[in-house]
Amino acid sequence: MVDDDRVEVERGDFSYQHLPFDRFLDDAAGLGREEVELWGVAPHFHVPQVSDAEARAVRRRVASRGLRVRCLTPEQVMYPVNIASPDTRLRASSIAMFRRAAELCAELGAELLLLTPGRGYENEPPEAGWRRSADALGEIAAHAAALGVTCVLEPLQRVESNVLNDSRALARMLDEVAAPNLAAVLDTVGMAVAGESVDDYFDVLGDRVRHVHLIDGRPAGHLAWGEGELPLAEYLAAFSRRGYDGFMTFELFGDGTYAFAPRPVVERCLSAVRAASGRAGG
Repeated sequence: MVDDDRVEVERGDFSYQHLPFDRFLDDAAGLGREEVELWGVAPHFHVPQVSDAEARAVRRRVASRGLRVRCLTPEQVMYPVNIASPDTRLRASSIAMFRRAAELCAELGAELLLLTPGRGYENEPPEAGWRRSADALGEIAAHAAALGVTCVLEPLQRVESNVLNDSRALARMLDEVAAPNLAAVLDTVGMAVAGESVDDYFDVLGDRVRHVHLIDGRPAGHLAWGEGELPLAEYLAAFSRRGYDGFMTFELFGDGTYAFAPRPVVERCLSAVRAASGRAGG
């Protein structure tokens, strides 16, 4: 059985991007959550502009609701952030952003910093982008380790990255970087788009899976549960069978309308998890 207390509220600032940050925190506490994954993006937490003192103030605001930031996920797909870029200036600034994000994790008391692999040019050998990504991940992980922060790496869909798209490539990258504080993210949408299963991830990664994005899709879309076609009960049963006891996050993008009234969307997802946990035998 997957305990719904292990389900975090989604990357807070996405669905709540048109509402004050305190509204997100109030809703998370009101829904009985204990930990949150914080989306590092404007207007709530723009990593390049947040000072140490501001991060500590956010930590106090979070704690005042009985919450804790478990994971910081800087925006790194829509923003000009690309650790595998052939452009040396863009790549250097991207690495610097993640190094700064690791420092902010420490100020927030967040255990995890979420990373993605970036992308190379489409007309260059794939190994070139891979090499730049691996070198950057090693540098970022080393900086994070000195701060007591664990990094977790998420594969992206092929439209988002030409470096790393599935569990096998993720395992290869973790092995190559060989940083003890670099682990894996399982995103159910990215997993489904790649034609993989929960068991596929655990077969190749085992206990290196440290964080899960639990969302519906068709198979893409990052939808609220019940709006897509993915088998929630099957996923939850597999997580239980494989002994996963970490947290899961609703990473809700949809078509943008979730931001109009985000709390009911999260409530539907929590209800779906409770119902599916029962069907999964919990």
